Amino acid sequence: MSESSSPLRDLLFRLSQPIAESLINTPYIPHETSNISVKSFLQPLLTTPHSNTKNIHDSIKDFVLACSLLSSSSHFTPEYSSFLSWIPNHLSSLAIDSFFQLSDAYVTNFHERNSIRVSELGFDVESVPNEKRLLLELMPQVLPFLKDRIKESSIDKSDESDEFSAASARVPVGFAVIAACQFRWFVTQVGYPHLGKLCGLVIPCALTAVDHWSPEVKGHGMDSLMHIGKNVDASEFGGYQDVILDACCQNIASSDEIWHPVVETSVILVTLTQRNNPRSPWFERMLTEMLSHLERQPRNKERRIAWLKSVDPLFNAVGLMLLAHFRRIFPLFFQWMHADDDDTLILVLKCTYIVLRVTWIRNSPYIKRLVDELALVYKEAALRTAREEIRANTTQILILLQESKGLHFKVAWEKHQSDLNLSTLVLLLSGRDNANPDTIPSKHCGVQGSKPLKT
Repeated sequence: MSESSSPLRDLLFRLSQPIAESLINTPYIPHETSNISVKSFLQPLLTTPHSNTKNIHDSIKDFVLACSLLSSSSHFTPEYSSFLSWIPNHLSSLAIDSFFQLSDAYVTNFHERNSIRVSELGFDVESVPNEKRLLLELMPQVLPFLKDRIKESSIDKSDESDEFSAASARVPVGFAVIAACQFRWFVTQVGYPHLGKLCGLVIPCALTAVDHWSPEVKGHGMDSLMHIGKNVDASEFGGYQDVILDACCQNIASSDEIWHPVVETSVILVTLTQRNNPRSPWFERMLTEMLSHLERQPRNKERRIAWLKSVDPLFNAVGLMLLAHFRRIFPLFFQWMHADDDDTLILVLKCTYIVLRVTWIRNSPYIKRLVDELALVYKEAALRTAREEIRANTTQILILLQESKGLHFKVAWEKHQSDLNLSTLVLLLSGRDNANPDTIPSKHCGVQGSKPLKT
C-alpha cells in the first residue's frame, strides 16, 4: 500500500475534518495587540485531501502541532494567553481526543520505528505508555524548531540598539507566543520519571522563552520551568542549575501579570536544587530580589498574595539564615497584618508562624513589636468576616512565642493582660505552662543549630 493511501493518512484526514469545520465556524477576532491570525496559522497544519504530496511524518508533526495549540487554550492563564481565548472548550477537547487517537494508531503502524526513536532517548520502551510514545519521538525534532521560533523575535543582547520594536519588526511576536504555547504543552505532557531524560532538550527551550521580552512568552516559559521543577530530580539538571536560577532571579522584577508564576517557579527550583545548603548564595539573592520588588509596592494586593502563597518552602529551606532578612521581612509583615483583605492577613499570619518556627528567634527587637501587632490583629478581627480563622492563627503564633520566648514574651505581653477585648486570649495564655526556652527548646521550634542566633 502506498504511503499516500495508508490507513494512517486516512485517519489523519478523518481527525482533521471535524477540527477544520469547527475552526471555520468559530468566531475569531484577533487580539488587539496581535499582528498575526492564529486561525490562519492553524488551518494549514491540518490534513486535507490535497495533502497527499506531503511526507506522512511531516503531516503527523503538523497535526500534533495544531493539536498542541488548540489543547493549550483550556489550561493557560488568561492574563498571558489572550491569543487563545477565542478557542472554545469543545474544540480544545476535540484536539486532545484526536491526538490520543493518532498516537495509538501511530504506534501500531510504525511500532519498530517508534521503538528505536524512543529508546535512543534513553527510555525503556516498555515503560512508556502508548499515548506518550509519539510525543516523545517528535520532541527532538519539534523542540529545537519551537526554540528557534521563539528566538526569532528575541532581543539581541549583544546589540545595544536592538530593542522591543526592532525585534518584533523582524518577526511578529505572535509567532513566538504560539511557539511558547506549543512548547509548554509538549513539556507538560511528560511527567516524572521520564522528563528527567529530556532535560537537554526542554531546558534550553524553556530558557529561551524566559529570556524573551514579551510577558506572554515569558509566562509560558516560567510555567514550563515550573513543571520541570516538579517532575525532575535535582541531579538531572546537570550544568543547567545555575543558569536556571539566574534566569529566575532576573525575572523576579518582571511585570505583575507573570509575577505569580515567576515566584512559584523560583521557589520550587531553588528549594529543589539548594535544599541541602541553607547558606547557598542563591537563597540570599532570590530573597533579596523578591523583598526588593515587594518593597517597591507593598500595597499591591495581587503581588503580596502571590508571594505569601508560594514562599513557605523557601522559608523552611533557609531556616536560621532568615535572621539576616528580618529587618526587611517584618516591616512588610507588620504592614500586611492590617491590610483590608482577609486573604492577605491570614496568609501573613501563617507565614509569620513558619518564620518563627524555623528561626527560634531570641532577644530580637521585633518580639515586642510583634506581640503588640498580634494583640491588635486579634482585636480588629471582631470586624472581619474571617474572624475565627484570623484569631486561631493569631493565637497559634502567640502560643509559640510564649513557649519559645519565656520571660521575653511575658514582659512584652504584660501590658495587654488588662485589655478587656483580649480577655479570652489572656485567660488562654495565662493557663499555659511558661517553660523557659533559654534552657528547654520548644517542640514547635525547628532548631537548625546548637544555639539560636541573635539579630
